[in-house]
Order: sequence, then C-alpha cells, then structure tokens
Amino acid sequence: MKNPIIFFGTEDFSAVSLQKLIDENFEIAGIITKPDSKKGRGQKLQSPKVKKIGENFKIPVLQPQKMNEIIEFVQNFENPVGILVSFGRIIPQEIIDLFTPAIVNVHPSLLPKYRGPSPIESAILNGDTKTGVSLMKLSKEMDAGDVYSQEEIKLSKTETASELYEICGKIGAEMLVRDLPKILSGELKGEKQDNSQAEYCQLLKKSDSILNQENQTAKQAEQQIRAFEIFPKSKIQIDDYLVVVKTAKVVNSNLKNSPLTLKFADGNFLEIKTLLTPNGKETTTQSFINGYLK
Repeated sequence: MKNPIIFFGTEDFSAVSLQKLIDENFEIAGIITKPDSKKGRGQKLQSPKVKKIGENFKIPVLQPQKMNEIIEFVQNFENPVGILVSFGRIIPQEIIDLFTPAIVNVHPSLLPKYRGPSPIESAILNGDTKTGVSLMKLSKEMDAGDVYSQEEIKLSKTETASELYEICGKIGAEMLVRDLPKILSGELKGEKQDNSQAEYCQLLKKSDSILNQENQTAKQAEQQIRAFEIFPKSKIQIDDYLVVVKTAKVVNSNLKNSPLTLKFADGNFLEIKTLLTPNGKETTTQSFINGYLK
C-alpha cells in the first residue's frame, strides 16, 4: 500500500482497529489522539490506549491542543490516507482535504441511523433489534459522508454497552482490513446517504443518569441500565441513598415487598439485582438491604 496511514482515535474502541491494522501489516505512519487526561476516583493522568500502542511499535504520536498542529503533522506525509475511529473531536474541512482519497471513518451504527456521538448506547436504550457498523467517508457534516460498506448485527436485547462496544470494535477492525485496500484502489465506491432517513443521537451527560419512575416504563429503565453501563450510569434514590444500578430485570409484581423492586409508569416493576453502594462497592440487593436499610 503506497499511501501512508494516519490514524485518528482516542477511546479503547479505537485501539481495537489500530492493533488489527498493525497485526495485518498495514503501515501506520502516525497516530493522532487526544492529550492525556485525568480519570477515575484518584484522578490520575492516563494516556489513551492508542498512544501506548504507538509507543510500543515506535509510531509517531501527536496529541494536539490545536488543529494547526494536526495540519503541520499531516503535511509531513505524501498522499496520506486517514482512518478515524472514535477520535472525539470534529475534524474541519481544511484537515479532511489533506488526505487522499479520504479519511475513512468507522461508525458503529447502520447509517444514516444514529448519526452522532452515542450510537451504541442509543441502539440499546431504544430497544432496537439490530444495529451495525458503517465504513464511511468523513465529511464536514456529522456522520453524513458516503458509505463504503456496512455490517449488520442482530441484537438480543440483553447486550450491555461494554459488550456491544466489543462486538462493534472487532467488526469495524475486520471491515477496515478487508475494505481499505479496495477503497484506496478505487474498486469500492462510497454511496450517498439518504438524508431524509437520518436519525441523530446526542452526547450523553451526567444528568441523563437518573431513572424516572413516573415517566419511564420498567422496560425502558432496564434498557437504560444496560445502555448507560459505562457512562453516565443509571442512578435512583433508595431511601436516603442515591445508588448506581448495575443489573436489573423487569417483573410484573413485588410479591416480596422488596424496597429494591420498584414500580414504574406502566405498572410493571424493576427488580434491582446488583448495585453500587455509596462507597462505590458493587453488592447484591440483599447485602445492600442488610447493610443500609435495616
């Protein structure tokens, strides 16, 4: 392959594609990722996984504060092709234009459905029976570029966000390895999306985490718990405690009169199975009742 590859990515989801490309002997000329950030309870400075991979394989890594740094970096390469997987920043047209023939984006939905930053969470939250992964040409408009290929994924309605990220990550990586040579040779042409069918998903916020017994059905609450498993998580008030619900199931009654089996707007109940205590420890319903409610 003549075109040097510049890889844009930040999340763990990105690292799956980067590692697969390296394993399959694609030449990665450079990696562009976000600056290190503080994470976790201890707020320790952590590097993106793609940075660590780059360092392991002695690939130049750029962590830009400004877009001009990206332009200067990319201009060091002749006819570069870009690959973007969960980078976390909008790429302006002046940077897109530096790449030949394109920046190829891995997007975990069946575009034009779920354009935006939370397609995996949205598929679970809405109880979809299928989702997928799209390879698309990056465009200035969010997730609106021509689609090169798609792979459909059947959903069992039991998947958590972390499970679906893993599934989509592996499929997206395999699609890149399979289709990138055909994109660069011109054999695989992108098809325009039907903008009239576009659906959008939103950036998730901490305030989205609260479960609402008055406005949600029990099933919607259970879907939210699986969808928001990674972020922003799902919280509900139990007595004096705002707890994070880890796992739950829908039931039609509360025969045991459990304080952790909660009635929702449709008359059905959500039986909490596991949760995080106020000190952050995962525990079972019974252990929580014994430790906090008695």
